[in-house]
Amino acid sequence: MHINAEHSFLPEILTLLRKGTGKKEFQQKLSGYHEGDIADALAQLSSDERKRVYKALDNEYLSEIFAYLHDAHVYLPELTPERAAAMLNLMDADDAVDILEDQEKDTQKKLLSMMAPERSRDVRLILSYGNDEIASKMTTNFIVVSKKLSVPQAMQEVKRQARSNDNIATIFVTDEAGRFYGSIRLQDLLTADEDTELESVIYTSAPFLQAREKVSACIERIKSYSENALPVLNFEHELIGIITAQDVVEVVDEEMGEDYAKLAGLTAEEDLKETTLASMKKRLPWLIVLLVLGIGVSSVVGVFEGVVASLPIIICFQSLILDMAGNVGTQSLAVTIRVLMDENLKAGQRIRLVFKELKVGFCNGLFLGTLSFAFIGCYICFFKHTPAPTAFLISACVGIALMAAMLISSLVGTVVPIFFHKIKVDPAVASGSLITTVNDLVAVVTYYGLAWILLIEVLHLA
Repeated sequence: MHINAEHSFLPEILTLLRKGTGKKEFQQKLSGYHEGDIADALAQLSSDERKRVYKALDNEYLSEIFAYLHDAHVYLPELTPERAAAMLNLMDADDAVDILEDQEKDTQKKLLSMMAPERSRDVRLILSYGNDEIASKMTTNFIVVSKKLSVPQAMQEVKRQARSNDNIATIFVTDEAGRFYGSIRLQDLLTADEDTELESVIYTSAPFLQAREKVSACIERIKSYSENALPVLNFEHELIGIITAQDVVEVVDEEMGEDYAKLAGLTAEEDLKETTLASMKKRLPWLIVLLVLGIGVSSVVGVFEGVVASLPIIICFQSLILDMAGNVGTQSLAVTIRVLMDENLKAGQRIRLVFKELKVGFCNGLFLGTLSFAFIGCYICFFKHTPAPTAFLISACVGIALMAAMLISSLVGTVVPIFFHKIKVDPAVASGSLITTVNDLVAVVTYYGLAWILLIEVLHLA
């Protein structure tokens, strides 16, 4: 049977949710759809419609749907505190944290006190870490066995814990003191003979993460291990949680969003619910810096006021030079930041990157400068009714300035983030808007400087 990959179940689910059949029949029909699709449909209902759906679902099924809800914290107040606590009890601790961390402190405290002690403890543990620390992204849904068990005993323990923990591809092992000892692949445990020593299937050099490690500092390490799950340890080397493959995807997505915000000159990501004042606080710091630099660029343009007065036509092509220099600088910046994510990058590789970007900038500049020479020369000649020799001298100046600006912008877009990375400053937050302004300055000086020297001082066109 052919399945349309773009088929949406949303209309069907919405119809079912609004129909209001008996509780047992309703949940049975709903179980044929993925919880993520149901969550999308739930978000499109009115508050009263959602409350009717809540009543028709048991806590376990509702918890599975809430785990997929975007902005689930918005819908939590639609449940009674008792129902909300009961539902949160059935969720993985990290999913419960995602919902609770955006609640008011009093609400959060009240719900935590109503939850089961064990689940409440796990949630409080994750909430105790900062959002930039890797432990804030972990889950407590994992299986752990003692190294002193036999293979049959370990199998029984895995079976027992699997009733409440579904991350079973990797089994974690602790020593007699309760410290992390290693990990076992479920496949290795299943295929081991009963008389085999458990030690022989334990991977004692298993990679791990420290709870207080910064997320940005360990993303590349997490990706390079390509494990289904990585253990998270506290300072006492005790296993407190794991980072799953799904957590990695979410963490990388968050980091990309943050880097995108930084490249735009923001101190953090924004969302639709933020107040005007909060958004201003995120945007103003870099804008103030860029205002000062922008005034500097404008002052430099003022220095060349005589050039513009003598050859007014050259101001027509200022935006061309500025835009192309900015585009090239941004391209080099994006490539450089991507390369700098590799913490093992050597000095020789950085130098090769600089020369590669210079070569690309020069070749692109030569090609586009030649096109500009031809097209701008024809434009000035035919549309501005300027003699051909003069028209093509002006277009030659534009083409040379364009090539020089692109070459220098490639260098700036590569060297600046490398410099910031070297002095331990995030190149994304420090480079994006700064490079745009620096490249404007470079382009203005290059363009008007060449026009002054070549067209006025050497060729005496004005």
